[in-house]
Amino acid sequence: MKTERGALLLSCFTALVMGAMGLAFAFVTNSRAIMLDGVYNLTYFGVGLLTMRVARLALKPDTPEFPFGHGYFESLVNAGKGLMILGISVIALVDSVMALLTGGRAIVAGPAIVYAAAATALCTIAALVLRRAQHRLASPLVQADAENWVLDAVISAAVLLAFCLAPAFAALGWSVAARYIDPVLVAAVVLLFLGMPVRMARQAIGELLNRAPDPTVAEPVTEAIDAVLARLPVRERYVRMVRPGRTLYVAVHTVLDAEFPAERLGVLDDLRAQLDDAIRRVQPRVVVDAMFTADRRWAVPTAGLVDPGTPAEGSTTVA
Repeated sequence: MKTERGALLLSCFTALVMGAMGLAFAFVTNSRAIMLDGVYNLTYFGVGLLTMRVARLALKPDTPEFPFGHGYFESLVNAGKGLMILGISVIALVDSVMALLTGGRAIVAGPAIVYAAAATALCTIAALVLRRAQHRLASPLVQADAENWVLDAVISAAVLLAFCLAPAFAALGWSVAARYIDPVLVAAVVLLFLGMPVRMARQAIGELLNRAPDPTVAEPVTEAIDAVLARLPVRERYVRMVRPGRTLYVAVHTVLDAEFPAERLGVLDDLRAQLDDAIRRVQPRVVVDAMFTADRRWAVPTAGLVDPGTPAEGSTTVA
């Protein structure tokens, strides 16, 4: 996969195939685990079509309608994916508990094993291709899809192993125990992997709420900024960052000595260019807002809550 669109198309096509195959085999086998997989993948296919649209939007420049770009659409889609997976998982968990309380559920083991083997192979191939593509593309949308297929491959392999127990139990005369394989399997899969959709949704919602990026992202950027400002008469500096989707927005507000010689605007423009270049060495997709002032009231972060004439309390560095 050489392009983001190609990687997302592969993910969509795989989800469509898996969804159709899952629903077909679910009716044949009477397995809720397979039904869950089919419904989940068909839903993921629908979201995948929206994801491709958002991927095109994310590459467009700012517009009068969206003056800060379209990066938040990426976070919105990833939040939706995480919440969707979480919702389907909770429904499946409730259904499996009900089945356990009512005597289990008989399944047709042969077709179920065939489905689980095919699903494991398809999901593994999709996961490997997308993870390889992500190393080149650095796309949060492709990363989310790659994580999904890794999870799906692990689940399918566990389902395959569990379904192989059904004929073994039947041969041993444990027909009652065999009825509990499917609901126990669904409950175990949901409980073991519930953290993935929670983590995905939490990170995306944090981005939508303008939460600061992880220290692994923020610290190298702050170090690059400090390296550029080290030779200036800096009294205070404030750095704020948000990262919706793949774009990092960095605001650098620096309070300089009043005697700093900046007779021409070109001097300050050169400093902005140096900051932008230094940050892009650690974060290639970035928007930098650099301001220099001798009055700290224009630099301190207030969130619109502090009178500009009132000195703000707090650290001289905000990241």
